[in-house]
Amino acid sequence: MTQWERLQQLDTVYSQRAFDLYNGDEFPMDVRHYLAHWIEGQDWERASRDSSQAAFLFQVLLENLDNQFSRFAQERDSFLLQRNFRRYKQNFQKYQEEPYTLATIINWFLVKEKGILNDAELAQQVQTLQVQPAAMELESQRQVEKRLKDLKTKVEVMEHSIRCLEEQQDEFDFKYQTHLMDSCTAEEKKKQLEGLQKMLNAVDNCRRNFLSDISAILNAADVLCSALIDEELVEWKRRQQKSCIGAPDDTSLEHLEKWFTQIIECMFQLQMFLQKLDELVGKMTYENDPIPVQKPPLQSRVDTLLTHLIKSSFVVENQPSMPQGRGLLVLRTNVQFSVKVRLLYKVPELNHVMKVTVSVNNATSQLKGFRKFNVLGTLSKALNMAESMNGGMVADFRHLTLKDRKVGGGGKGINDLSLSVTEELHRITFQTQFDYQGLSVPLETSSLPVVVISNSSQQQSAWASVLWFNMLCPDPENVKFFETSPAATWPQFGEMLSWQFLSCGKRCLHNDQLETLAIKLFGKQQSYDNCKISWTKFSKENLPDTNFTLWVWLDGILNLVKLYLSDLWSDGSIMGFVSKGKERLLLKKKQNGTFLLRFSESIKDGGITFSWVQYANDGTPSVHTVKPFTSTDLKQIALPDILCNFRIMVAENIPVNPLCYLYPNTPKDQAFGKYYSEKTEEENPYLKYLKTKLVFVSKENSCSGVREGPESDLCTQDRDPPSISDAGDDDVLLRESEKSPMLSSSTTDADILNSMLDIDGESTVPKPFPATSPHISLSCLHQNFPESAGDNLEEAHFTDTFQEFFNEINFQIQQEEPDDVILDLGF
Repeated sequence: MTQWERLQQLDTVYSQRAFDLYNGDEFPMDVRHYLAHWIEGQDWERASRDSSQAAFLFQVLLENLDNQFSRFAQERDSFLLQRNFRRYKQNFQKYQEEPYTLATIINWFLVKEKGILNDAELAQQVQTLQVQPAAMELESQRQVEKRLKDLKTKVEVMEHSIRCLEEQQDEFDFKYQTHLMDSCTAEEKKKQLEGLQKMLNAVDNCRRNFLSDISAILNAADVLCSALIDEELVEWKRRQQKSCIGAPDDTSLEHLEKWFTQIIECMFQLQMFLQKLDELVGKMTYENDPIPVQKPPLQSRVDTLLTHLIKSSFVVENQPSMPQGRGLLVLRTNVQFSVKVRLLYKVPELNHVMKVTVSVNNATSQLKGFRKFNVLGTLSKALNMAESMNGGMVADFRHLTLKDRKVGGGGKGINDLSLSVTEELHRITFQTQFDYQGLSVPLETSSLPVVVISNSSQQQSAWASVLWFNMLCPDPENVKFFETSPAATWPQFGEMLSWQFLSCGKRCLHNDQLETLAIKLFGKQQSYDNCKISWTKFSKENLPDTNFTLWVWLDGILNLVKLYLSDLWSDGSIMGFVSKGKERLLLKKKQNGTFLLRFSESIKDGGITFSWVQYANDGTPSVHTVKPFTSTDLKQIALPDILCNFRIMVAENIPVNPLCYLYPNTPKDQAFGKYYSEKTEEENPYLKYLKTKLVFVSKENSCSGVREGPESDLCTQDRDPPSISDAGDDDVLLRESEKSPMLSSSTTDADILNSMLDIDGESTVPKPFPATSPHISLSCLHQNFPESAGDNLEEAHFTDTFQEFFNEINFQIQQEEPDDVILDLGF
């Protein structure tokens, strides 16, 4: 299946991205479609660098266009395609002198297509919770399994060999004792000695072969141990490190536990074989016996391998975390946290035998200025199989607490490294003693570095430190990492950001979103692979024209997604990161009422806004944007309900919902209907009897409304959207409707409108609204409003028409090209 065919089979969200890719005229979609097989069979990347190759492909492309033109000429219904292909060929002629430019363009389109396919595959994997391991990982696991199987087979053969050796030696010993006791002639004794000599030579040869086989097995075990400890275990630790900051990596220990248990069992069997050789030597030895000479170094190798394996098998399975913490590895003094350790050698005989003790700061206690802590709680637990789902040897510490240890005059003191509290790295250390089958090994393991805070306000900075360290540093012992923190490359940084959105909203960032962020950080670049961002720029320096850092802005959006937008983000309804220029470019190509959701770039704690396209009577498109909604707003009313009930006031006070289609062309109710908290009027004919909501009325530079509770100024330019935190569920009655400018006026003064413009919008000052009425299609609305509604305001019959309108929510808008729109700010 070609790449193009795969694109056409994607879900709507991703197939639409492919269609948008070919919106321009640089490389027509028709050419891509009809020449898909040939296009994907060429090396366009090479042609973009090789002029001769580019010239050759250029000529072949023109010939293929001619051939396709001829095919269309023979088909009845292909007149338009025939005409288009003639035009495409004429357009491509401009690359006659520089064919490599066309090769570069085609290669760029193919690379973008691959990015869309990769995003779609990742989304599918996340949804099914089956992130497929890389091919190299599967191959390495197969190699370990194969080597382990070979090792076990060789050990089983050795078990048979040691029995044969013991039987040979017993037979020799019996015949030798018989020879000593037998009284026979000298000739017969000579023959017996010759037979005994042959038997002794066979025993000696068997002993030497056995020792040689043990040496060969140890060589294979060395290779296997290296693969297991230096590769598989190291990769698991790195996967665990990345999973702590949101990577969807497999961190299960089942494979490693099986491998460690099997190879350690093999080593203990070799140890038993060597002990058996000591018994055989005790029964019989002779001149040039190989066992006394060769056995000690073999015993030393077995003990070294066993010690190395057992020490490496003691790991931290679950890194330290607080129940309500910001994330893993962020701990707060005097707040309980949990952590779990595991011995990967699964041996029932040691169940409830090995006691594990916990301490803190063994490595950092010598660093001047670093804070010191005491660990409180249950500081000793036995490794046992009952606390593990699959019967592993674990010790689960669930109620540990860190407490400041006052040293000298107390306080933090002067830090030699000039690090902040959230840049200090500490480690939780665990110790135990392994005693089994004559082998005694002290074991110690430590957690990944943790950041210890004393106030909840430090959690944001602490999590930034955890992200930066685990993204860049594979060495968990480097507690001085932030003394000279390296910069992150864009691929590293983008991947880490994508993991954060995956953790908060079950969906990664796709390439277009990442590219928007890259442009924001580095400007437009041909490639961002070599672009770098420093720790200071990430977490300490404010973004241009703002009073907050890049991390504070991103973290605010992440919290917004996690708390209020996770479902919408997960199903792809939120475009998220898109520049204002691209936003307008996308919307102006769509039908009236098409809107998209994006994150605000000017809200510190995270904001989301929506923009829609609207066409005037002469067909001129204009794009409008509402002031961003923050967590304060979304805490009171969900975004789907805002989208459902959003209204603007047009001429004659007719309320209209301008939002019809979620970009690119999904009907609004189809996209968000499942999230609405209330039924629409069509589903519920008794909607008009629902309790009314608070209505804010704009008048000059203030808002007025009849409601309970304190007054609120919600119309200033620098404030967030109005909150309904002060409004209860009680009905609100506008007793004197003629005094309400929202109800009594069909126009809005331009100065009043400009005072309500969204600070997240473009910096250009919009022109005053003209007197002509905007062209807004009512076909996309669910409610039909009588045209005479604005003429009957003096009547107090709000129950039939305006009472329903008061149930809706109206917000400020910003329009790119002015129309005569009356804005109603109300809930």
